[in-house]
Amino acid sequence: MRLFRDVMGVDVVRDERDVVGFKFADGTGMEIWGPEDEFHNFFGSGPVVGFYVDNVDEARARMEAAGIEFIGPIQRSGNASWNHFRGPDGNVYEIISQG
Repeated sequence: MRLFRDVMGVDVVRDERDVVGFKFADGTGMEIWGPEDEFHNFFGSGPVVGFYVDNVDEARARMEAAGIEFIGPIQRSGNASWNHFRGPDGNVYEIISQG
């Protein structure tokens, strides 16, 4: 957290017990989850890259038809929808839409 906030000067937009959220100058967002956060244990130790899509439901259906394994159901909050999946390389990724 200190690297991004103090050294790189990235704006903190969320600061809670188990997560810190950042917003870069170009609007890109990033979250760092603490080790006590059990809900995100499936992330592993590497970064989880999120891909913006127009519609998470449609993107998931296309990806599942291509054999992509999703982790749990689509999650929703306000106008955002997202879902994590395991890529062919074994890493966890995310699709997300706003609106």
